[in-house]
Amino acid sequence: MHDEVEVGARVTLAEVAKEAEVSPSTVSKVLNGRSDVSGATRDRVERLLEVHGYRRRSANAPRSPLIELVFHELDSVWAMELVRGVETVAKANRTTVVLTRSGTRHAPASDWIEGVLRRRPLGVVLVFSSLPAEMKHRLRSRDIPFVIVDPAGDPDPDVPSVGCANWAGGLAATRHLTDHGHERVAIITGPEDMLCSLARLDGYRSAMTMAGLTVDQRLVRFGDFQVRGGFTHGTDLLDGPGRPTAIFAGSDLQALGVLEAARVRGLRVPEDLSVVGYDDVPLAQWSSPPLTTVHQPLLHMAEEAARMLFRPDDPGRAAQRIELATHLVVRQSTAPPQGGPGRHPARPAPLGQEGTPGTTVGAGA
Repeated sequence: MHDEVEVGARVTLAEVAKEAEVSPSTVSKVLNGRSDVSGATRDRVERLLEVHGYRRRSANAPRSPLIELVFHELDSVWAMELVRGVETVAKANRTTVVLTRSGTRHAPASDWIEGVLRRRPLGVVLVFSSLPAEMKHRLRSRDIPFVIVDPAGDPDPDVPSVGCANWAGGLAATRHLTDHGHERVAIITGPEDMLCSLARLDGYRSAMTMAGLTVDQRLVRFGDFQVRGGFTHGTDLLDGPGRPTAIFAGSDLQALGVLEAARVRGLRVPEDLSVVGYDDVPLAQWSSPPLTTVHQPLLHMAEEAARMLFRPDDPGRAAQRIELATHLVVRQSTAPPQGGPGRHPARPAPLGQEGTPGTTVGAGA
């Protein structure tokens, strides 16, 4: 493995070894993520590789027929949709998918990088908001392409990524509710430090403004995209003063939690409370009632991310960001509000949004 050289031929492996005062075999061990190198030596070699812009030739470096798919959590139907998408592309290219659970929702754990260097996959798909600069360098210096699927955030501009139109989705969900006559519309978005959460919240605020409505800050909640969080915030909203007539939940899982909170309180959906989710995971159509939701093309996002790994020579790939459209799917969890205290008379529903199960309404590109 000593014949690997930087693509631009500015520096060779032997030259890096000489400057680092180690043998070429030690540099090779660092490049391949071997564990039998001291931390100090590894750091010194990595710094020199970065300074000199070292990048090995992929033609000289045997690769494993693997796509590495890295999550911070795997215990949801949302994650399984992404797995399905990557697997579809992997199968078409006669490769295998390796699943790794590592780190927080923002970045992989520091020890993950050593494992991926040893495995030498054809490429890496990361379901994270960002990738630390040191990890980006180490992957690029080994010529391992990577793509971030970022429903959880907005990655750095030099990182190829695939996302969706979160603002447009939040706008469509909320307009659907205001067009049905709801004025007290609550939102349970995701964590406050995720840009997708903020984008959906901005879409909600824009829709409320477009409807001539004032946002009551007591109806704005930051959740965790999970069922329990939806139940907790839903309970608080439904028990609080000025109960909302509609809730836009920033994920289908949170929407399921809201449905349970309403059921416990004897509230009927959609007669007493309208609920809109986000994601359109398969479970949404089987909830009771079937859930009106924003379709986030998780399967296609994952497929597109995996395809990008097989286009490593595309000159625009390094800065490429693909944003796929979202659209509203109208099912049976939304309806005009009923009369009574705290309720408002319904305006006529716009054409195409009459609540017919399975109706699809565009939400932006």
